[in-house]
Amino acid sequence: MPLVTYTVLRLLLFAAALGGLYLAGVRDWLLVLLAAVVALLLSYLLLAKPRDAAATYLATRGERRRELKADGKGSRFQRGLADDDAAEDAADDAQRSAG
Repeated sequence: MPLVTYTVLRLLLFAAALGGLYLAGVRDWLLVLLAAVVALLLSYLLLAKPRDAAATYLATRGERRRELKADGKGSRFQRGLADDDAAEDAADDAQRSAG
């Protein structure tokens, strides 16, 4: 959830910067460009805690995935592929031994 929170806060900062710059009279493509820069700077200054929480969440999730992969308990997709490979190998072996 920290990743969603951080993303929503960054989008809100962008919307606030966009609105503020629009009210200040900035128009055209410069409005979006300046709003992105302002939102980037504000998010760097104001969102340190949510950013750290999101980074910790992603690091923990990545570590858990690496552990599962090392234990042979990868994703359902990977397990399904392994099962399909084993079934194909068994069918191929049976066909070769039969004739």
